Amino acid sequence: MNSSFLYHVWGLYNHKCSREEYKGNTIILHVETKGRVKTCPQCGHCHLVKNGFRVRDFIGLPIGGKKVIIRMKVQRYKCKNKDCDYDRQEDIPFATGSCGYTHRFAKYVVGLLKAMTLQDTANLLGVTWDTVKDIHTRHLERHYAPPTLEGVDSIGIDEFAVRKGHVYKTIVVDLKSGRILYVGEGKGADALNGFWKRVKRKGVDIKYVATDLSAAFISSVYENCPNAVHVFDHFHVVKLMNEKLDDIRRVQYHMEKDINKRKVMKGTRYLLLTNGADIFDKEHKTRLDNALEMNKPLSQAYYLKEQLREIWTQTGKGEAEKIMDDWVRQARESKVPQLMKMAATIMARRTGILAWYDCRISTGKVEGINNKIKVMKRNAYGFRDERYFQLRLYALHDCRITRNVG
Repeated sequence: MNSSFLYHVWGLYNHKCSREEYKGNTIILHVETKGRVKTCPQCGHCHLVKNGFRVRDFIGLPIGGKKVIIRMKVQRYKCKNKDCDYDRQEDIPFATGSCGYTHRFAKYVVGLLKAMTLQDTANLLGVTWDTVKDIHTRHLERHYAPPTLEGVDSIGIDEFAVRKGHVYKTIVVDLKSGRILYVGEGKGADALNGFWKRVKRKGVDIKYVATDLSAAFISSVYENCPNAVHVFDHFHVVKLMNEKLDDIRRVQYHMEKDINKRKVMKGTRYLLLTNGADIFDKEHKTRLDNALEMNKPLSQAYYLKEQLREIWTQTGKGEAEKIMDDWVRQARESKVPQLMKMAATIMARRTGILAWYDCRISTGKVEGINNKIKVMKRNAYGFRDERYFQLRLYALHDCRITRNVG
């Protein structure tokens, strides 16, 4: 076979093909290195002699829809110089270590994975799923691990469920680039210990942190990053208020004795939790108004839910603080247990809530990444290899590979 063809197709630039073999849908190329190594790489003297050989198979780029196996005669050399102990196999420039595939085949697989799943790629190329995963793992290790912390000054922290049974992981995201910087086990403060150790070791100055209202995250940030501006994400504050409103709806429904009033309240959950400005349908608007008119605690909770968003629409922190104080006063005066508890939560977290006016960050980007993780897990039917899963998370920000699912 032409040496130029060997080079341009399979990257064999210093090899010759002694014969071709055809077995079913597989082409086997028998190759060996041209000439021989004469100078000892270790001592530099011309005392090298052949000392046996072994035959190795490498998966090469397919051609004509057929699988290609490069079967190489790997020569072993020994130095006869008494002062030199060189006794090794010759170098294989087109493959790495003990890998059973060529560099070009690995690059081809990574390219296919941008648009195909691991299993589809394995089926197309006639190799095992583990081979494709090994290639992808090596690629991810080389390009994405460990994530650099250079230039990072604002982060978002959140957890996500790995699988059913309360199994969680905690992620730290660079809010500027959207990269996942760290993946920790669990959702407690201990899950972040590895990240803070790395931050201190690298001398990274974290200036802004966005989290939800988790006590574990709050204590961890305060202990390890006390000088950072810690912002409590407003989406989670509103979400907590929605949960209180829904709880009030359930309690009031079960307490109501009038059958007609119960019929009006039934099925209003969506209307109560929807932003009032988004309800354009007159029928839905009328039904909501009727439900609120006949139940005072529900009405109080609904209008306080609507007013809560005003905390983040003011021109400055001073005005927002006045809105917050007024909101807390109304919630306390309502004497509704759920609203009073929400007021206590807001007062306890007021500094972090109002910190939004110091740096207008949120965990919105982190929530978006969590949605990508859910899609990736669902399409892959889960991950058996924890390290591979972690590498996939590190590379999730790269839109070129987010479609790749296993």
